[in-house]
Amino acid sequence: MNTRENWSNSTFGNEDCLPRVPLPTLEDSCARFVEWCAPLLTAEELATTEAAVADFLRPDSPAHTLHAELQRYAASDGVRSWLDLFWPSRYLGRRDRIALNANFFFLFTPSSQAQISRAASLIASTVDYKLRLDAEAIPPALQRGRALSMEQNKFLFSTTRIPGEEQDTVRAPYSAEEPGPSRARHIVVFFRGNMFRMDVLDPQGNPYSQVDLEAGLEEVRKVGAVAAQNPVGHLTTEARAEWAADRRALRALPGNADALDAVETALFCLCLDDITPEDTQQACDQLLHGDSGNRWFDKSVSFIVFADGTAGINIEHCGLDGTTVLSFVDTVLTTQPEPVSPKGSPPVTPIEFALDEALRTSVRTAATAFADYAAANATTTVSFDDIGSTRIKELGASPDAFMQLAYQLAHKRTKGFTGATYESIATRQYQNGRTEAMRVVTPEVLRFVDVMDDPDTDSVERLSAFHAAATEHVARAKECQAGQAPEQHLWELQLIAKRRGAELGVAADQLALYDTPGWRIMRDDYLSTSSAPSTNIQYFGFGSTSSHCIGVAYVLLPDHVNLYLSTPRPVAEQMHAFAENLTVAVYELEDLLLADG
Repeated sequence: MNTRENWSNSTFGNEDCLPRVPLPTLEDSCARFVEWCAPLLTAEELATTEAAVADFLRPDSPAHTLHAELQRYAASDGVRSWLDLFWPSRYLGRRDRIALNANFFFLFTPSSQAQISRAASLIASTVDYKLRLDAEAIPPALQRGRALSMEQNKFLFSTTRIPGEEQDTVRAPYSAEEPGPSRARHIVVFFRGNMFRMDVLDPQGNPYSQVDLEAGLEEVRKVGAVAAQNPVGHLTTEARAEWAADRRALRALPGNADALDAVETALFCLCLDDITPEDTQQACDQLLHGDSGNRWFDKSVSFIVFADGTAGINIEHCGLDGTTVLSFVDTVLTTQPEPVSPKGSPPVTPIEFALDEALRTSVRTAATAFADYAAANATTTVSFDDIGSTRIKELGASPDAFMQLAYQLAHKRTKGFTGATYESIATRQYQNGRTEAMRVVTPEVLRFVDVMDDPDTDSVERLSAFHAAATEHVARAKECQAGQAPEQHLWELQLIAKRRGAELGVAADQLALYDTPGWRIMRDDYLSTSSAPSTNIQYFGFGSTSSHCIGVAYVLLPDHVNLYLSTPRPVAEQMHAFAENLTVAVYELEDLLLADG
């Protein structure tokens, strides 16, 4: 195994040296599944689930056929992870809209720059990053002295999700169709729904200066001063099969294939928004859904700069996870490119689409439907300016465990019960590593939330319950980091049955596990949580995952915590109550741990 001293300095130089994601045994995943879902089930539901699991593990069960097929696939040439087919199925297989439902955002820390200068500086720094990535000169990320997979960085530039009837595809560089780094020299700039192709590299591949870029952006604002009548970007908010049909119709009209090609091959999008957010919450909301006519939600990376220079980023999730984007954003926001001599304003060309009446109707319908959908999403922010990871560590607790237990206590006090909770755990220490699905609720969590509101318990018992729950949380997170988690393994077996069941002689009605209360309830989120620690962002956010879910995105830093909460409008009152209860819970836990000191 490599040590810190001999990891390659080349961006992608360590990929073959990284260990593979361990493939759990069928028995281990089933045992963990029962353990993980049990705290959420009644005795009857647990008995039903355990019976189905026992049937799933019978020697003649088709589960063994599916697992053997997964083992065969994992050992195949060119396969780096048994999850290599899982991720496309999970992300590209979803059929609802990705805008608000799947894409996520970061709100950058404030800057004194005006809109055009802020946008130009983001372009210049991002282009510098791209050129260094092409040269494989971006240092590989390290965690505790070990290299992390950098494969996701290949999806930062010129990457676009393409809608399909049954499953989407991805157009990207470093692929069989487009080997090596992107050769594109342009970006797409949006202003008032108008789209422009703007070169950011000259014909020799050299970057334009900040002054040049500012001149190009001023040209965009001048030419795009009149708002577009039917912005095609609205179509990217449609459900995927619907967008696929509209894209086919769009591409069939004269000139539109070239226009789509310009968008899809662009290095990234830059959206100049003609509004000034009233506060950080509105800025977050606009970054999450915003003016859909001024977006192309299928683009992997879209920088958004508001009229006052406030800025952030919207990310299409299929190829990029939070840790990769955070590292990218940190570099872009803190690295000053080498100065280059001005060479004049870069070429700026309008991207125009021909629309027939049917497509104009689709654009208008999509715009209205998404505006209504966004309006049906409720959000709020919560900030703790006097407590952060440093303070929590001083209190003798894991910062993440502390926050997760505060979420559980707040949820129980808000809704009267403990619901399924998802937490994303990064696993980039493996080849093609992405994330693992952690389920937060344990028996120790149930006891903790009970004793905290039991008037017959004292601080000693509450402290004991807190530490037991926190210890179990940390242990489970370590299991996930080690690839020892059940959900994605069992889910991939289900997907294999759907993809190749007939060929393998496996029928859906032979897999009762996937119809059990345990499988359904464990995965029906009431809280969906994820953390993004960086001093260069204020907030991080995403939409909820169900009709009753609260999305909890938190920036946990040494001296403060910022959270962005989102939920469907019918749950808004409960979300606001959760926010209030969370504030109480955080300080209550601080006081409890202080007493332990």
